[in-house]
Amino acid sequence: MKTLPKNWIAEGLIDFEYKKYQLLAYLQETDQQFDATKLYPVLGELIEHHRLLDDLKKGKSELKNLFPKAISVIDLQNAKIHYQPRENESDLMQEIANITEYALPLFSQQIHKGKEIYQHVESQVKFEPVGIMPIYTQEGFILVSKESKADIHAFRYQSSFLQLAGEKFRSIRMWLVGIFQKSLVNTLEKIKLQLIREIKELPNPATWRLHSPHDFPMEETLLPISKRLLLQHVSPDKG
Repeated sequence: MKTLPKNWIAEGLIDFEYKKYQLLAYLQETDQQFDATKLYPVLGELIEHHRLLDDLKKGKSELKNLFPKAISVIDLQNAKIHYQPRENESDLMQEIANITEYALPLFSQQIHKGKEIYQHVESQVKFEPVGIMPIYTQEGFILVSKESKADIHAFRYQSSFLQLAGEKFRSIRMWLVGIFQKSLVNTLEKIKLQLIREIKELPNPATWRLHSPHDFPMEETLLPISKRLLLQHVSPDKG
């Protein structure tokens, strides 16, 4: 899909009508993604755009100070130089402010729409352990299936901490290790045993299943939701 550059508000022609057209074209693209129940990366992009614009709005006065100013009066007696913003720069800042005020509520509305779709999908899927769950759940497998499809996508996952700005954040990595066909004899437990035989470094792996009753997109929707549900269920890392 067509994306919106991170610094779109300051790129190219800074004109309210032009930026309005640019923004609405992008939001129309995000609508098409949401109509197809495709949540990522579009929802994350919308949240980031909103955050950047909100920061810009809150720091608007500081941003104005970065623009060069014209000398208005030289006070020789007090050895001071007085400045005033150049007219075109003041107009530029006002145009950016107008665009920001217009864009923020539109981003908020679209984020709200995306989150509602996310909550709907999450409420529909079934997430459960496969077999006996070991104490160590920081890594293992997740089997993703759809009611209307015979394929079962098997992913391996690893949970770890990321250190950013002095704080720890949980993260999940997932990668595909196989695609199996579900049947009356090829049960989830059998698929788990086959994975254990093939990937010997995980002799007693935590294994989960995410099952969707609808044909939601795999990459854009089911996998991001799988990662979030795994983060909610795996045991905290003690390291």
